[in-house]
Amino acid sequence: MVKHQPLQVYERQLCLSCLTGIYGCRWKRYQRSHDDSSKWECSWFFLLCCSFLLLLVWSYFWLEAHNDYNEFNWLLYNRSAIWKDGTVPILATTLTGFTYTAFLMILALCHIVLGQQLNLYWIHKIVVLAILLTTITGVVFIDDFWQDEWDIVIISLQFTGPFLHIGALAVVTALGWVIAGQVVRVERSRLQVVTLVIYVSLLLVLYLVPLFISSPCIMDRSKLGPRPTVIGRRGAPMLAPEHTIMSFSKALQQKVTALEADVTISLDGVPFLMRDRTLRRTTNVDKLFPARQDHDASFFNWTEIRSLNAGLWFLRDDPYWTVQYMSEKDRNRTANQTVCSLAELLRLAARTNRSVIFSLRRPPLQHPHHQLWVSDALKVIQRSSILPEQVMWTPDWYRKKVRAAVPLLQQTSDEKLPVAELKERGISTLTLHYSQARAQDIRQFSGSNVSINVYPVNEPWLYSLMWCSGVQSVSSDAPHILKKVPNPVWIMSADEYGLIWITSDLISVAIVIGIFIFQKWKMSGMRSYNPEQIMLSAVVHRPSRDVNLMKEKLIFSEINNGVGSTDELSGYTGNGLDTYSRDDICTSRNETLMTT
Repeated sequence: MVKHQPLQVYERQLCLSCLTGIYGCRWKRYQRSHDDSSKWECSWFFLLCCSFLLLLVWSYFWLEAHNDYNEFNWLLYNRSAIWKDGTVPILATTLTGFTYTAFLMILALCHIVLGQQLNLYWIHKIVVLAILLTTITGVVFIDDFWQDEWDIVIISLQFTGPFLHIGALAVVTALGWVIAGQVVRVERSRLQVVTLVIYVSLLLVLYLVPLFISSPCIMDRSKLGPRPTVIGRRGAPMLAPEHTIMSFSKALQQKVTALEADVTISLDGVPFLMRDRTLRRTTNVDKLFPARQDHDASFFNWTEIRSLNAGLWFLRDDPYWTVQYMSEKDRNRTANQTVCSLAELLRLAARTNRSVIFSLRRPPLQHPHHQLWVSDALKVIQRSSILPEQVMWTPDWYRKKVRAAVPLLQQTSDEKLPVAELKERGISTLTLHYSQARAQDIRQFSGSNVSINVYPVNEPWLYSLMWCSGVQSVSSDAPHILKKVPNPVWIMSADEYGLIWITSDLISVAIVIGIFIFQKWKMSGMRSYNPEQIMLSAVVHRPSRDVNLMKEKLIFSEINNGVGSTDELSGYTGNGLDTYSRDDICTSRNETLMTT
């Protein structure tokens, strides 16, 4: 009795099973296919690529927008009247979605490289579509709610552009392996030609992109200007409650050269420091004056304002996630902070020989000091011990009157005007948002002896960019971070960057050509390989005796299927097999059975 054994022995392909199983829930060998993917599955692959690329841009936006997270939360507060860190859920969902789509993209590319048919599982399709729609909704929301922040992407590219170019070139060069595997196949189709044209065009664009990259940090080191001075914007609001004596003291500890504040006039004409229109966010007005918590801050008299606590909110809301790093002494000190007046700030600046720059908010029309607000601020400046030249006056209202009353005040403006008009108004310093501080404008103003102060600058990369651009000072919520930046993060000459550019392009060209040559050679070798050799060598490596037995079984199976003549069997001699007659086969089989 002959015991039948399988003619094929399959290897366990765990990696391939996991690949097709995770991507398309095809865990079994018979579920996999090497056929071309359907148009429907190709459409889903296209949607997956779109989701990944959109999330890549979205992630980059939020990475660079870290400089302005507090501004975003402040805008949310003004709309909802509730303080919360709106960046946390956005960052969490963005990171999750990007990781998910990137993982699926890697699996899909592995399918293409291995010649497996794309078949995205239906659950993945639902999630990818949800991620795409959610990201589009987020982009539309930001464009409506925080439209000006898109400028951070363009500005950051001046700093990250050279490195993003090299990274993109490396990725597209690596994709050459996938593209080459599709292009050098035996079958010729229009899709192959289109794919090759798109890939080559993309490579050419990347090779020439550096011609259009412009960065202030690509310059000779000898032309780098002095380090910009740092101004404590509302003190050091990451280390202590904003606009408090503690916050300004913390800023002075970080060696700032000036203190910046927002000034409001109280009901009885006392200038005090407050950024918001109301007192609700930064004080406990909801407990002491609950019926008036939504009233304008200027409709409280100084006695009422002074009775409020201006530090407990910082410990409760932890707006910068820094409370956990505070000492017990600092926490106790924070809990006892009060609202600071302009006079107190001027005394502190005079005692430490620091300058003061402030913006002045005009009270509402019904306010008793609606017409006297400028005079109230000037009186405080004149009565304080600070030198007039240490005060930087920003409001444009009644500027001529202010210059006549206190001629030594430094006149500043937050409006970018022509140089001639600035000179006419006596303005010596411009305070601009970083999105308005272009390198050519900075050089023009600096050449006319007009200093440039840029705000808000909280990240080392933005500080480095402003430094290379030639600004004289920056206003920052994070002086303790900028203090640790003694030099620009990076700076290189045009010749150095040109060398890096040409070298990376040449390496990419060499790798891409090598990939296509190797894939062509590999494919030509597969075309010349005999199918019967593939069939006989597909079995797992075994001892020679087992191999001979399997060859005999294969021959007997051919005999049983009607290949019975010696002439028919002689067709195998070209493949390195011996020619068998029926008698030889039977004799050989008996000898084999006796030996076993």
